[in-house]
Amino acid sequence: MVVHLLVDDEGAETPQVGFVVSKAVGNAVQRNLVKRRLRAVVRSLLTDSPDGLPSRARAVVRALPASSTATYAELSQDVSGALAKATRRAAAPAPRPA
Repeated sequence: MVVHLLVDDEGAETPQVGFVVSKAVGNAVQRNLVKRRLRAVVRSLLTDSPDGLPSRARAVVRALPASSTATYAELSQDVSGALAKATRRAAAPAPRPA
């Protein structure tokens, strides 16, 4: 699982999340299953944990090929870990150029 996160000062107040599930994940049935599971995982993370994503955040969740064989629990763990890491990186100050 790969997560890209942008905190946009001019964006919508509520966090926005998009999903990318390429053909490398599997056929259309497998891709749609992965997409539905990812939507459910992110929805539960946003509703259960109010500080899951900062306001005005835009995130893209990209599923890797191993997602097609992962269970809901594994996907949930991967997404929550990747979102937490992306949020920490977005909150960290930018490194100064040398």
